[in-house]
Amino acid sequence: MINGPPRGADSTELVNNSALYNEFLAERREILRHKWIESEKAGYDIGFERALIDWVVKYRSTWREKRYRS
Repeated sequence: MINGPPRGADSTELVNNSALYNEFLAERREILRHKWIESEKAGYDIGFERALIDWVVKYRSTWREKRYRS
């Protein structure tokens, strides 16, 4: 039998403490914030995909630079 990753509470804790997962959550929060701002400007919900692409193209590199300097 091949041993896999831990299951149950242990794997949930591992994921929640993961730096990669926390970075994903921080980036997702910024995209959702951008989506809200741009949707307010447009007067309608622009959708997650449009907000994601717009944020990545316009803001991601600057956001990451500031985040890693802190």
